[in-house]
Amino acid sequence: MAWFKRTKKGIQTPTEQKKDVPKGLWYKSPTGKIVDADELEKNFYVSPEDGYHVRIGSKEYFEILFDDNTFKELDKNMVSKDPLKFEDSKKYSDRLKTAIEKTGLKDAVRTAVGKSMGEDLVVACMDFKFIGGSMGSVVGEKIARAADYALKNNTPFMIISKSGGARMMEAALSLMQLAKTSAKLAQLAKAGIPYISLCTDPTTGGTTASFAMLGDINVSEPGALIGFAGPRVVRDTTGKELPEGFQTAEFVLDHGFLDFISHRKDLKRQINLYLDLILNRPIREMTA
Repeated sequence: MAWFKRTKKGIQTPTEQKKDVPKGLWYKSPTGKIVDADELEKNFYVSPEDGYHVRIGSKEYFEILFDDNTFKELDKNMVSKDPLKFEDSKKYSDRLKTAIEKTGLKDAVRTAVGKSMGEDLVVACMDFKFIGGSMGSVVGEKIARAADYALKNNTPFMIISKSGGARMMEAALSLMQLAKTSAKLAQLAKAGIPYISLCTDPTTGGTTASFAMLGDINVSEPGALIGFAGPRVVRDTTGKELPEGFQTAEFVLDHGFLDFISHRKDLKRQINLYLDLILNRPIREMTA
């Protein structure tokens, strides 16, 4: 007897014969390539067939950059408040509570210090899954404090941007973070401490208008969206049709706003090679 039978409702399989497929076994890239989740992780979360860089967060970037995934997190318990008592379709305080519970993060950036290829490095990494990686007071304060740590300890500083821009629920307080973080980076520059900016997908809004474009070198991952305003706003403002892909990392590189684009698997080596060169350190092989 066949394992199925036709009914008026179509082909049905008895409940006891159905099998659940665990979630997360496969990933489908935008170009339609199917990748095994374990293979994707081993390949630095890059689709091996088409090179598509899957969005990742601070957890994964810290694993990539820090030796043996060993680091000290800075200001880890800092959380946002709701000084404006902002409310749209939902209270801002409730949005914060939901985001913390859903993501396990305290806000849209984590800062840490650790060894990268044997040398100290301070890293501030944004997480897009926390309210779109929006930049509020806590993001600005944590970046500022991380810059202070780098300044005090004479340690190179790196920011990994992944953001939709300023956090509207904090209004002018959010916009103030553009000037605040830029001022801290100016102090690093005056002290001769290297600052590296890595733009990932997406890097937009106030983030682009401040620390994301102020690196001693500005780096990106392939195909990342980098811009200030969206294409429609730019088109309406300029009154001109925009070239295809004008906000991709490759376009931005061609027009002089990036220094180079790095595949994620090469990122740790590329960053440390640059630091070795400008700090006059012996060039090291990738051993960690």
